[in-house]
Amino acid sequence: MHLIVRHWRRMAVTLLPLFFALLHATDILPLTVLQRLDDIIYDARLRATAPQTLDERVVIVDIDEKSLAEVGRWPWGRNKLATLVDELFERQHVAVLGFDVVFAEPDASSGLDRLQELARNELKDQTGFQERLRQLGPGLDYDAMFAKSLAGRPVVMGYYLTSDRDGRKSGVLPAPVFEKTALQGRTIRGTVWNGYGSNLKELAQAAPLAGYFNSIPDGDGVIRSLPLVAEHEGRYYESLSLAMFRLLAGLPTVAPGFANDKILGKSVQGVDRIVLQQGSTSMGLAVDERLATLIPFRGAGGPDGGSFKYVSAADVLSQKLPADSLKGKVVILGTTAPGLMDLRVTPVGAAYPGVESHASVLTGLMDGHVLVKPDYAMGYEVALLVFAGIGLAIGLPLLTAIRAVAVSVLTVAGLAGLNLYLFAQHGLVMPLAASLVMAVTAFALNMSYGYFVESRSKRELANLFGTYVPPELVDEMVKDPDSYTMQASNRELTVMFCDMRGFTKMSESMEPLHLQELLNGVFTRLTGIIRGNRGTIDKYMGDCVMAFWGAPVEIADHAQLAVKSALEMANVVRDINAEHRARGLPEIGIGIGLNTGMMCVGDMGSNIRRAYTVIGDAVNLGSRLEGLSKVYGVDMVVSESTKKLASGYAWQELDRVRVKGKDLAVAIFWPVGPMERVPAETLAELKTWAQLLKAYRAQEWDQADVCLLNLTRMNPKKYLYQLYGERIASMRSLPFDPAWDGATNFETK
Repeated sequence: MHLIVRHWRRMAVTLLPLFFALLHATDILPLTVLQRLDDIIYDARLRATAPQTLDERVVIVDIDEKSLAEVGRWPWGRNKLATLVDELFERQHVAVLGFDVVFAEPDASSGLDRLQELARNELKDQTGFQERLRQLGPGLDYDAMFAKSLAGRPVVMGYYLTSDRDGRKSGVLPAPVFEKTALQGRTIRGTVWNGYGSNLKELAQAAPLAGYFNSIPDGDGVIRSLPLVAEHEGRYYESLSLAMFRLLAGLPTVAPGFANDKILGKSVQGVDRIVLQQGSTSMGLAVDERLATLIPFRGAGGPDGGSFKYVSAADVLSQKLPADSLKGKVVILGTTAPGLMDLRVTPVGAAYPGVESHASVLTGLMDGHVLVKPDYAMGYEVALLVFAGIGLAIGLPLLTAIRAVAVSVLTVAGLAGLNLYLFAQHGLVMPLAASLVMAVTAFALNMSYGYFVESRSKRELANLFGTYVPPELVDEMVKDPDSYTMQASNRELTVMFCDMRGFTKMSESMEPLHLQELLNGVFTRLTGIIRGNRGTIDKYMGDCVMAFWGAPVEIADHAQLAVKSALEMANVVRDINAEHRARGLPEIGIGIGLNTGMMCVGDMGSNIRRAYTVIGDAVNLGSRLEGLSKVYGVDMVVSESTKKLASGYAWQELDRVRVKGKDLAVAIFWPVGPMERVPAETLAELKTWAQLLKAYRAQEWDQADVCLLNLTRMNPKKYLYQLYGERIASMRSLPFDPAWDGATNFETK
């Protein structure tokens, strides 16, 4: 309780997201952005759990581009459709046929209407013409032929519902599945339409069972659901997929099923399911408040989507399919041809065939797997928000930053996991966006409040560290001050010494202010490179910079960053010299020494003045290597220990040296550059150089001379080759020394 009282302001701030999330969840202040986020989550969840398998029970006979090319543009003559229906039932023996197309206009493609007009007018006295017309008439009445092919067969026709100002109606509607009186006076929010476009009367009489193929786009234009039942003039009609399912099930009757629950004290008595009744057996199909079901997409749509088998309508007409290829299958006739405009934006595709939406709902009904957002979703969301929100508000202020992150991550993972479980195992589509945003925002506000409230103490901590540590690392250290200490410790680090060549001579000829400006400008650019590569500036010593990597902030690739910095510094010095030449200023040189090893790092100095620095033999060696850069005519010398930790570079071994104060010889190297940028001729030069070093250390002077001759031809201006030429010439006169280890001794610092 003491901690709660102490942190009550922070807890109150953390509760703010819960307050707004509850306003959204209860529809008091719905937030569009959260609804869109819920849609995105639903789409991702649907794609992640889609079976991605072929359902062999349903086949789509596709009026595709191939069909339009071979048979002709749509609409086709009804005589061809009659042939197609006969083929499907008589030769293929399909179980049920549904049409995702509507036949609202008479077929005049045979010319029968014109012939009958001639018989009534210009040729009414031609008895031969009249007789011939009576003989040909039945074969030219394509609508009658199509109706005859439909009659008495398990066929479900398709039509569409409309809602416009004029409420236009065409064709004949099927019988409704139930009347408005079946709602028993309840007011529901199902879809209501005032018009329709249905099939011709003679087709409707031949195949009286029909279903609409409307779907419901959400606010973002994506189709996620399909109304199983919709209202027109106080009567309720069924969808194409529901009609086909009922036909397969033996045409059970349809009735609304009522919810009778209380959510937040408010009675909810809407329709939460569609009940199919047949004798003593009943089946409830869950629906949302719009009497719609979410489409259980099986995967990517289309002929190549792998969810349903597609058969070209042209192949059916031409009898290319072997007999009984579709025996016992449920067939839906639809189209994927872009020109016929039955492609939809869905969660699983931006050009998803509308016919496959009905196939997906149909297979979902057949499996009893119907996705639905239940009527108690609001209560579920409110309960989850209250539980998680209050828990975070109380818990986060009492935890350390790391534990607060862990608890927040576990909370978000728990909310998402429960949501996914209900979706995958029970087909329940529960809202998630408000809970996730609430949890993330509560964490962010809690951390922000803690940061700003504790900023005073952190500033004091920053001032303390700033006394010892370079400012560029203070910000990073303040984020987790417990992880850092000024106490001395031994750590593996990489140290750099960088000396500016030519400043002593310039100081004799330049005004002090000009020299200061020049020196500061160079130091600023070099320091920027070191800081950009996470190095710590130890100190400036006249015209020398000392820096190290790996402390106080631990860096695994400290040697890699040090070599990268050295190469970038050498490039910057070349740019500076180009600028100096253009301004008539003297050029400068650079000498860099790099070494990696165990060093003592910490707060060093007196009570008057202290500094965060490194000391030790490895540091001294780094200083010696910087001085050797002048001896070998290179801009940087790198120890073998640094080279081993810096991968990805091409190296030239300079020598093995024994510096003052050291008994063991160490190999020293010059970094040529990143391996991928080194040209082939340079690599060949390095190979020849390695041969020279081998011959030199073996005291094989003739072989060494041959290698040196080749090297001077490759790079005649390189001072290193001149140096070794002089060494070889002076040592050739000496007798073979079996005790010589090939190292060069340096007695000066």
